[in-house]
Amino acid sequence: MNKIIMTLAFMLTSIASHAQLSTEAQAVINNIMTRASVRGFIEKPVEQEKIDLMLRAAMAAPTDKNKQPWHFVVLNTPETISSYYGDNPRAERMKKTPLVIVVCADTTRMQQGEVRDIWVQDLSASTENLLLAAHALDLGAVWTTIYPLEKRVQDVQQRLNLPGRLIPMCAIRIGYPNPERPAQPKDKWDEQKVTYGLWK
Repeated sequence: MNKIIMTLAFMLTSIASHAQLSTEAQAVINNIMTRASVRGFIEKPVEQEKIDLMLRAAMAAPTDKNKQPWHFVVLNTPETISSYYGDNPRAERMKKTPLVIVVCADTTRMQQGEVRDIWVQDLSASTENLLLAAHALDLGAVWTTIYPLEKRVQDVQQRLNLPGRLIPMCAIRIGYPNPERPAQPKDKWDEQKVTYGLWK
């Protein structure tokens, strides 16, 4: 067990005993604290039941005014995943990903005016839910950026033949983790980045 894992385990045990967390609360906190970005996967498809659960978790996220401005494009065949990555030779390894979920914004369900861009927050919350659900289901996942890189947005829209109302924000690569490429959670706690009350 490496130092980071030992630190996280100690911290979780300490929090649980001090706060007297229920078993359910401990499981939730543990899932959050042990999630890591996984980039290597074995050649095993992700079951439809798990895809459904991840999408349900994603759609359980909060959204401003309950607009739910999301649309998820599920790529789970070699053909569709290859189309997503195109002919980029640097993406050959990524084309072996068993599942890619592209998180898109639907412009017909966005707020208007100065709060229009709040969809980015809505979809970010949804994406984090999806990542945590994947981890809870013993899957690995990594968030890859599309928006706000305009050329990348246009490339993805074209490759996936998306209707004009959809803006791809990010793509989540998902699969069963390759034990030869382990991913470890990072201890990112830093009390210097916390301020209580008014800034002095």
